[in-house]
Amino acid sequence: MKISSSLLFAKSLIFPRSLKKSAARRSIIGAIACIAISIVPMIVVVSVVNGMISGMTERIISLSSNHLQAYIRRASPHAKSLDSLLELAEEFTEVEGVEQIYPQIECNALASYEGFRTGAKIRAMQADVFEKNPDYKKLFKLCGGSYSDFQDGKRNAVIGEHLAELLKIQVGESFSLVTTKKSPSGTIIPKVSVFKVAAIISSGYQELDALWVFIPLDVAFKTLPLESCMVSVQMTTPDAFSSELWKIKQEANKVCYGRATVFSWDELNASQFQNFSSTKIMIDFVMMLIVLVALVNISSALIMLVMERRKEIAILKSLGSSKAGIGFVFLIAGSFCAVTGLIIALPVGLLLSVNANGIVRVTERIINIFANVTLMDPAYYLQEIPVVIPWGEIGLICVGVFILSILVSIVPAVKAGKENPLDTFRKA
Repeated sequence: MKISSSLLFAKSLIFPRSLKKSAARRSIIGAIACIAISIVPMIVVVSVVNGMISGMTERIISLSSNHLQAYIRRASPHAKSLDSLLELAEEFTEVEGVEQIYPQIECNALASYEGFRTGAKIRAMQADVFEKNPDYKKLFKLCGGSYSDFQDGKRNAVIGEHLAELLKIQVGESFSLVTTKKSPSGTIIPKVSVFKVAAIISSGYQELDALWVFIPLDVAFKTLPLESCMVSVQMTTPDAFSSELWKIKQEANKVCYGRATVFSWDELNASQFQNFSSTKIMIDFVMMLIVLVALVNISSALIMLVMERRKEIAILKSLGSSKAGIGFVFLIAGSFCAVTGLIIALPVGLLLSVNANGIVRVTERIINIFANVTLMDPAYYLQEIPVVIPWGEIGLICVGVFILSILVSIVPAVKAGKENPLDTFRKA
């Protein structure tokens, strides 16, 4: 049986001229619909999950650890003096690949305002960081106040939106930061510093910035107990995901040898990014199971088609058609179901993905008619989904669906090839 003959027979099976009702034909249409319905959410989920992970990763790298971070040893003089810290930071600019440096002091504290208290993470940085750092300008949203009031020498602070909500505090009001220090006798005593809120900000990822309090770097050296703080220098490079990052890190370690230790962003956030990867793998696995169940419908539909077209198969085999030729016809039919399902699902899935934020907002409004529910809770997710269309993964999905459709078509194809013409004619 020639390939052209197989294609012609496959066409007659899929697009029969007869208007006679056919259970097999309805099953094929159902199989195509099932494939399309299962692939649409898979494309949406892959696009949204990639966007969410990409957005979270970008914020963690750009706003928290940066590409590289050099932690200065507490015993080093660079951790005790502003001028000495800035001097060490300038040395990192000589490392090839380091584009910008941001000295920083981190300290845990208790924030208090008019009876409201909560834990806080102090981040002391240079006063011009919100204007100098392009990532801060891009990813931080100013919810109130002005960066211009965040100046050297003044006890002004920029706080996270969630922290402002917890303390019930507004721009222009003063609050207390309670830290601890050791007395000469070794007793732990509290130290209270008062700061005025200059601005309230949000990165759109509350889990990251919920308790951040930014204060000027020079003020930190005067007010914070340095023995309980982490002093560091953050560095940006051309590309956080470049293979050259490791070499830049090695060179930076040579520059600060004995005074500090340099870590890359993936080392500092290893557990978090491992969690992102495992979550994505599990979601992809579940979605593939759904698609696999839909593909089983192809096998069922083709088996029904074999049973319905036994006479035609018997006639073709009587005329000399081979088992392989007959089986190939049903492989073509199975592939057609998968390709048709993909043609329907791809534009629909991409359209829904691009409009994911609008769909979430509309769905939330409808649900809130009956109950107060926040679908994109900023405590766990990004407030806005940065949709990223993963063309490579979508291509793999299409190839995978096509290959699986051929695999599930093998059983009915073999069954069709083994049909005995004499048995068929006797039963006719």
